[in-house]
Amino acid sequence: MILTVLIWMTFKIITDDDYELAWTRIWPGLRITIEATFEAFGIALVIGLIFGMGQLSRNVVSRNLARTYVEFVRGIPILPLIFTFALIIVPQATDALNGRLDAWFGWEFRLSFQWRAVITLALIYGAYMAEIFRGGIQSIPPGQVEAGRSLGLSRRQTMNSVVLPQAMRAIIPPLGNDFIAVLKDTSLLSVLGVLEITQRGRQFAASSFKFREAYFVSVFIYLVLVLVLSLLLGVLERRMTRDRKGGR
Repeated sequence: MILTVLIWMTFKIITDDDYELAWTRIWPGLRITIEATFEAFGIALVIGLIFGMGQLSRNVVSRNLARTYVEFVRGIPILPLIFTFALIIVPQATDALNGRLDAWFGWEFRLSFQWRAVITLALIYGAYMAEIFRGGIQSIPPGQVEAGRSLGLSRRQTMNSVVLPQAMRAIIPPLGNDFIAVLKDTSLLSVLGVLEITQRGRQFAASSFKFREAYFVSVFIYLVLVLVLSLLLGVLERRMTRDRKGGR
């Protein structure tokens, strides 16, 4: 059924002038969508690793701060967070920072709405990835840690050389799902006027009143992206679990 939909949409884009016009207007937003996805996911990976390990820290302050961040971010919907960060927190933070930068170096720091939204997505998904990292690390048997320590490795060396490499097998599949979720949630950047796929579709629909063509083409692009990523993640997961099934 999905293949039939994709074939039908491809046929309409090739043969129907209205769908072809919608495609011409919308597809340039694909570049911004892909850029924002990789930027947000890359930052979220770093945040997730730091706070995931922070939740396992022996330091009470670090553990509680990491847990507070995770619970706070996961308790608020994405859209209000984007508005709060992009329209309130960032302007106030940059104003405070620019006062110092202007006095010291004579220049100002400005953050575009696209980067404000990207960083917000990274902070949101960083909280979810922190739980993924925490669960993956805790899935490793304690004996592995004891074996590393018995070899003379420090706690950090044991984590980096023994625990994390084994935990990646459990971590990568859910991280792949989060990558797809980040891709889909880049559509929320449209509320800040970022010209990604959804915003271009909205602009085309508003200017031409061709709502069916605009949103069918937008859905078609997202569907192709998600299906391709899902297939690639499926291949990666099978390769990582091949030894469990006795493969070579």
